[in-house]
Formats: sequence, structure tokens, C-alpha cells
Amino acid sequence: MAAGSRGDPPQHVKPTTSRCIAVEGCAHGDLDNIYATLQYLEHTNNIKIELLICCGDFQAVRNEDDLKSLSCPPKYRAMNSFWKYYSGAEIAPFPTLFVGGNHEASNYLWELYYGGFVAPNIYFLGFAGVVQFGGIRIGGLSGIYKDHDFRKGHFERAPYNEDNIKSVYHVRQYDVLKLMEVRGAIDIFVSHDWPRGITKYGDAQQLLHQKPHFQQDIETNQLGSKAGEQLLHALKPLYWFSAHLHTKFSALVPHPDGHHPTKFLALDKCLPSRNFLQVIDIPGGAGPLEFRYDEEWLAITRAYHSFLPLHEAPAQIGMQAVDLMPHQHWVEKRLAEKGYTIPTEFHMTAPAYSPNSARHRGGLSPRTGHMRNPQTEAFLQLLELPYLLDCKTAPPIPLGMDMIPFHLCTSWLVTGDPNEIPLEDDKDDSQDMLDDVNGLEESSGLEFNDPNEIVLEDEDNDQHHST
Repeated sequence: MAAGSRGDPPQHVKPTTSRCIAVEGCAHGDLDNIYATLQYLEHTNNIKIELLICCGDFQAVRNEDDLKSLSCPPKYRAMNSFWKYYSGAEIAPFPTLFVGGNHEASNYLWELYYGGFVAPNIYFLGFAGVVQFGGIRIGGLSGIYKDHDFRKGHFERAPYNEDNIKSVYHVRQYDVLKLMEVRGAIDIFVSHDWPRGITKYGDAQQLLHQKPHFQQDIETNQLGSKAGEQLLHALKPLYWFSAHLHTKFSALVPHPDGHHPTKFLALDKCLPSRNFLQVIDIPGGAGPLEFRYDEEWLAITRAYHSFLPLHEAPAQIGMQAVDLMPHQHWVEKRLAEKGYTIPTEFHMTAPAYSPNSARHRGGLSPRTGHMRNPQTEAFLQLLELPYLLDCKTAPPIPLGMDMIPFHLCTSWLVTGDPNEIPLEDDKDDSQDMLDDVNGLEESSGLEFNDPNEIVLEDEDNDQHHST
């Protein structure tokens, strides 16, 4: 099993190898320039980048219909370059993993709620998930935190209206609770928004010099995700990468009981003269360079599947814990039979954009409702679970079991502040969207493996560095 015993804290063993991984902030659909920059780095620095991780706002927009599910002002909606990789006109030159943000083609990502390939060699981690790549264990959470939607279920269905086109990407308690069940050590955790309180562990003054309008939120401890804060201190990953706030910020988060500190890094979006990309040597990595299932996560997914809330009403907090052990044994046996490699077979489920024709490419008809993705169907068949994503109401809860394990709720449950005023999702993006995205300069916005910032060789070094 990849995980430790139930109840054991995450532990990390000092590795003897490393993986060269690139981290991108907000991609905003600009894959052509991101991949070109990485190829330039490989050539000029004589390195081999083994994986690209994108921290949200990936914008996997396949066609004009997908633009309608992209939450942003209509004048900023653009096809960008993802459609080339979806259609097969281009192939991603690097294995790519991403989580969702608050500017996504949400109708497409919902098809792959549990994770899957949005295009060949481009893997979506799901609304929450854990996978392994090259011996590195990667967890992640999609979306952004909004207290008023946190306890709701996943009730949104395409085509979205003016309200649920925004709420669909708000983090839900159900997904966070599953991540809170993880006991095995996490090497990398990826989120779109920052964990709340992270500025206490870095150079907050330098951050405020770059983003002075953050001051009130920092002073009132409202900058960042409450759920992310809880996950940070529960999972204690070696690295945590984020984006969303369109600035670069690093921090070193200590943990008690001798745990390795978490090295946090947030990056900007892909634009000239912005710190949007960093290449880092991640310790560890003895496995094959492919996306592989994580035993513990599959057990958690299987145990919680029947509780998936598909209604708007707040989830009911129960008193009975979910027993994961039977699911762990079942998954271990199943993967021994079927294999650990995540199938790479890709299926287009909607027509691809064609810039030279008024008609879509791919021989598929436009769709406005939910499409069952063959990858999701195959995943659920692997775990022998029913398909629920197009259900209109919540599935029945098995007799004798309650919605959420009580031992998790009492120890960390995020509670709402009745006096808190919800902030607009796009308040930090409106001006940035006016920036010109053309003409990416080769040397602009790059930080190549700065040893004084995030990759700290001396684990006892408690200095916080920021650009």
C-alpha cells in the first residue's frame, strides 16, 4: 500500500533521487507559449523536464460552446490554444497535470470529476485527487473557497445560469473531507487559491509592496482558503503550489513533531515580465514516468462514493466513521489484477474548434447537456461503482451510515462567519485580463531553480525568501 497505517501521521523518507518538475501559475489557456518556454529552458540549460504542473485557470476550452461555461466577462473569452491539443493538431511535449481554478470550462471538467485526460498527455487531477507520477505522490484540490457554498453539494448542471456558472467551481466540503482522510505522505499538493494564513510564513511586506490591496485581507486573516489551511496542516506535504492571486510568493511552513516543513510557492500567470514559471528538482522519484493510480485514494473514493452530494442543501453531518480498511484491501487486490497505470486512451466527447471553418471538427455534434466521458465510466467500472454525475438528486445513503465521518468534523470542520461578506470571485482578475498575452519573451517571467527561495537544501534553514 502507498499509504501509512490509519491514524499514522504523514512521514517522509529522505530520497536518493530527484525529478525535474516545472510549475506554472495560472495557465489561462496559453499552452503554446508555456510549452515553448519549457522547451527553450531545456535547450539552454541542458536539462530534461519530466512533468509540468499547472495550478489552475487551465481553461480546457474545446470549442465555442465550452466558452459559454467559462466564468469571465464575455469580452475576455477566447479560444486560446488548448483546442489544438484536444483535437490532436498538437501533442503536449511534456506530461502535464493540472487542477481547476475559477476560470475553467466547467462543463468539460465535470465530465472528469474523478480525474482523467482532457487531451493526450494532459491530465486533470479531478475536483480532488491523489495520483503518482515518477515515484512522486501528488494530491490536489480544484476550485476556490467560498464559505457560502462550501457545505453545499455539487448541484450545478450544464448549461449553467448566471449564478451556478460561478458556484460550480467553489470548493465543497465533501471533496475536502476525502482529502482529510489521506494518511500516506504527500510529496506535492496543488491548489488554485492559497491556504489561508500562508503569508505568516513568508515575506508579507514584500507581497504587500507588490499587491497593496491585500493588506486588509491579510490583517483580518481572510486572504486565502480556510479549507486549504486545514489541509496544509493536516497533510503536511513537502511542497504546496498555488496560483490565483497573480503574483509570486514563497514561504516555509514548519510542522510540529519533527515533520519536514512545507515549501510553499505561488506563481503568476503566463504573461511577459511575470514570474509565472519555475523549474524545481523534487526529491524522490523511483517510479515510471507515467500517471499511476494511488491505492489509498482509490479506497477513499470507493468508500465515499455513495455519499456524493448532488443537491444544493447543506450536507448533513453524521456521527459514524467510514471504515476504509475493507476498501483498501479490495483496491489492493483489484490493482494487482488490473495494473496501476492510468489508461491513456483518450476520447473526444465534443467537437473541436476549427479556426478555418464555421463548423466544428471531429465529426461530433455540439452538446449543451452532460456527456458521459468514457474515461469516467471506465474508472467507475474499475472500482465497481455506479455512475452518478448526471443524477438530479443525491443517491440514497446506505442503511446504518451517515453522511460524513464524525471524527473529521469535530477536529477540523470549517465554520462560517455570519458577519463575513462574500467577495466577488474575479476581483483580482479584472484588471489583469486587460494585459496583452501576445509576444511572450523567452527570458521574461522565469525563475530557474533559485536555491535561496523554494528549494532549500538545508532542512533546518528557517529563513523565508520571496522575490
